[in-house]
Amino acid sequence: MLNYMSHLLRVVLPDRPGTLGAVATALGAAGIDITSVTVVERTPAGAVDDLLVMLPPGGLADRAISAVQSVPGVVVESLRPFLADGGGVTSDLDLDLVDALTERPLDAAATLTELAPAVFNPDWAVLLEHVGAHDVRVRETSVGAPTLGGDDLGVPERVRLPLPWLPLDRARRIGPDEGTFPPRWKAVSMELAAAPVGGDRLVVLIGRPGGPAFRASELERLAHLAGIAASLSRTDHP
Repeated sequence: MLNYMSHLLRVVLPDRPGTLGAVATALGAAGIDITSVTVVERTPAGAVDDLLVMLPPGGLADRAISAVQSVPGVVVESLRPFLADGGGVTSDLDLDLVDALTERPLDAAATLTELAPAVFNPDWAVLLEHVGAHDVRVRETSVGAPTLGGDDLGVPERVRLPLPWLPLDRARRIGPDEGTFPPRWKAVSMELAAAPVGGDRLVVLIGRPGGPAFRASELERLAHLAGIAASLSRTDHP
């Protein structure tokens, strides 16, 4: 039996009936199956969808991109490998995260950091605390999180990189020029987004190498989930 590789394909579909069906047909003709579809957001230009697709062994990513772009008006934003757990990519993951937060309210911020990669499809998440102008601490990390500073002795780790966007008062994308980030991040086109967790000095930062860029709807969801985590932490503290 062939071992198919999961990839996450983000596309912008024009507001025209049958476009998604035409994309599915084009991918099928190229030997590529769609296993799930998630609507990321709707814009005046049309719908932004994440398609979880399965490429056969040796299947070229260019083949998937060419197939999709053969449908008039469709734009491919990104195509990246995806480690699927069999559940696909669905908005139910937001609810799963909320359930996990309510089950562990005292550790809500840590739980948000741990599970955010499953919800937003970045590669990692870190929880940062802005203590002072030159003192930022890494309080929690997800699996696969990079070392931002310190000596790898564990959390809390002090970040020696300038992060001028801290403190942070709202969820937003973080640009590659907003700090002295590791040079390799530029090489892999790292996309970053962050949201305050309760206050402007405690922030969850998520990273997605190779894109796509975080959309406004994703920032709103991140802000909402971070707000829930903060509320649960406050409610459960004496």
